[in-house]
Amino acid sequence: MNAPIEKLPLRAAATAALSQHHLDALEEETIYLLREVTAAFERPALLFSGGKDSLVLLRCAEKAFGRGRLPWPLLMIDTGHNYPEVLAVRDARAAELGARLIVRSVEDSMARGTVRLARPDESRNAHQSVTLLEAIEEFRFDALIGGARRDEEKARAKERIFSHRDSFGQWDPKAQRPELWTLFNTRLHPGEHFRVFPISNWTELDVWQYIAREGITLPSLYYSHRRPVVERRGLLVPVTPLTPPRPGEIVEERAVRFRTVGDITCTCPVESQARTPEEIIAETLEAEVSERGATRMDDQTSEASMERRKKDGYF
Repeated sequence: MNAPIEKLPLRAAATAALSQHHLDALEEETIYLLREVTAAFERPALLFSGGKDSLVLLRCAEKAFGRGRLPWPLLMIDTGHNYPEVLAVRDARAAELGARLIVRSVEDSMARGTVRLARPDESRNAHQSVTLLEAIEEFRFDALIGGARRDEEKARAKERIFSHRDSFGQWDPKAQRPELWTLFNTRLHPGEHFRVFPISNWTELDVWQYIAREGITLPSLYYSHRRPVVERRGLLVPVTPLTPPRPGEIVEERAVRFRTVGDITCTCPVESQARTPEEIIAETLEAEVSERGATRMDDQTSEASMERRKKDGYF
C-alpha cells in the first residue's frame, strides 16, 4: 500500500535532474554559439537591454569568456521611453562584468532627421531599426548577438540562429539557409551583417528556470507589484505620463508583473501575484498565450506586424 507513496520523492528527484540536464544542454549550446560568433566575425556586438533574455545571454557569455574578458561590446538602442528600473540593472551588470556599453538613442536619430514621428505621442519602438542600422554603420559591426527566442512569436520562429541581413539591414525569410549538423552560414558581402540568436531554442519556461538556478538579478518590474492600469483591447495598459488613460477608461490599481519589458508605450503587464522565480515558473506552466502575445501592443496591429518590422531591420 505504501509503495506508490515511497516512489514519489524518487520521481520528483528524477524530474528535477532531467530539468537540470536540459538547462545544462541549453547553456552548453549557447556558450558554443557565442564562441562560434566570436571566431567567425571581426566586429560582433551583443544587443543588451537589461531585460531578462539579454541578462540570461550575458550570464552565458560570462561563463564562456569570464568577467572582464568579453570580446565584444554591449549595444543598447534607447528609445528614451524605457523603464528606469531596467536601465539601472543594465548599467550595473555592464559595470560588474567590466564590459564596454555603447548606447545609441532614437532621439539622436530624430535630431538628425533620420527618424520622423507621425505625431508626438507615437511609439518610438519600431523606429529603433533606423538607429540600430546607423550604429551598425558607425561601428562597422558585422554580427549582432541578440536574445530573441523562437517561442516568442511566429516571425521569430522562422529565424535561423545565424540570420543573414542584406546591405540595407533587411531580413528575407526566403533567403535563409538550412542549419544542419551545427554548420552555420557566416558568409558576408560588403555592407551585410548577421543577427545571431544563441538562445533561439530556449522557451520562456527555460529562461525562468535558468534565472532561478543561477540567481540572476532582474529589474523589479518582472515580479508582482501594484500599479495603476486600464483595460484596453484585452491588455492591461500601465498608466504613465507617456500612456495616460483615454476618455471613458477606468483606472484601477492591480497586482501585476511584466513578462517582457520594452518601450513603455507598447509593453503591458499581466495580473500576477508571483514574487519569486519559482512562483513565475508555476504561472508560466499554465500560460496559454506567449509573452509577446499577452503583453505587446505593437504585435497586435496585425498577424504580420513583427515580420514586417524584421524585414525593415528590427531586432
